[in-house]
Amino acid sequence: MNKLSLKYGLNPHQVPASLSVDGEALPIEILNGKPGYINFMDALNAWQLVRELSHATGLPAATSFKHVSPAGVGLGIELSETLRRAYFVDDLELSPQAAAYARARGTDRVSSYGDWVALSDTCDVETATLLAREVSDGIIAPAFTEEALAILRQKRSGNYTILQIDPDYVPKETTEKRHIFGHTFEQGRNDVPITRDMFQNVVTRKKDLPEHVIQDMLIAQITLKYTQSNAVCYVKDGQTIGIGAGQQSRIHCTRLAGDKADTWWLRQHPRILDLQFRGDISRPQRDNEIDALLTEIEDTERKEWLETLSGVTVGSDAFFPFGDNIERAHKSGAAYIVQPGGSKRDDHVIAACDKYGITMAFTGTRLFHH
Repeated sequence: MNKLSLKYGLNPHQVPASLSVDGEALPIEILNGKPGYINFMDALNAWQLVRELSHATGLPAATSFKHVSPAGVGLGIELSETLRRAYFVDDLELSPQAAAYARARGTDRVSSYGDWVALSDTCDVETATLLAREVSDGIIAPAFTEEALAILRQKRSGNYTILQIDPDYVPKETTEKRHIFGHTFEQGRNDVPITRDMFQNVVTRKKDLPEHVIQDMLIAQITLKYTQSNAVCYVKDGQTIGIGAGQQSRIHCTRLAGDKADTWWLRQHPRILDLQFRGDISRPQRDNEIDALLTEIEDTERKEWLETLSGVTVGSDAFFPFGDNIERAHKSGAAYIVQPGGSKRDDHVIAACDKYGITMAFTGTRLFHH
């Protein structure tokens, strides 16, 4: 089968709708549920992200997708006790794949409500057990254990969407086509590899790029490659901590992602971690309550806590045109920045980094995604 009819497109009035692969069988098998147009858009973008990130780092990867952009991305690295509490997983056994999803979901738990999940590796029982407790629309992975499938098939009254994709699938077509208002656009597929070699052009006085930072830069750039532009991404210790997507101004991207990074850090404040919730309060209700309570932390206490956030890597899908982006990133603990470079004001941006002792690398590769 190389064509699948869908109930409708982006909105119920947009019919007919379908999914197809020219001259090939679909590389996706529907194991459960009835996926729609937006589900497949999220699934295909999310799968590309985790597949590429896992290949680049050698670790399991996961992403939590909403409206064709990632709300969070994580690698399968063991969580600290603080993060386990902040992500509500301190009572679970976490496999590397489950840890990757816990990190992805933990980036921005409010935005991840009703997400689409993509896993780079087999969905195991630990990951399925975690997913069973979260509000989620569907998942795509290269394989599922029978035990994991049994758990996931019970979600959403048996209607949880489960997609299995051929991990070896690569599109035969090297060009992409898109139709807008009767016009056909055609372009080469964005298959530029994101590798550590992209980070060799360090343009600031400070030149250090530890191995864990290179890994975070890989996360940042691969995340941005599949995020609606303009986009800026904050990363720390193997996961995103704030993503600003689809903004018309780059400084607004930087502020949005920085505000989310601040929220991520504030959720680890001892006062927030020590909150006691009644047993009948759902996880989404907890997230919303915490989000509201964060605004009640006194300004002085908030400022002091946020000043302890450090070692953050910030990535941008296109050049920073002004130093104000660096000023904002610095407020959320930026110590490393990766961006394409190429602005007429690169010297101003470099000077802003030198002012704060930030290491910045130019990749020379823009990563717009629309």
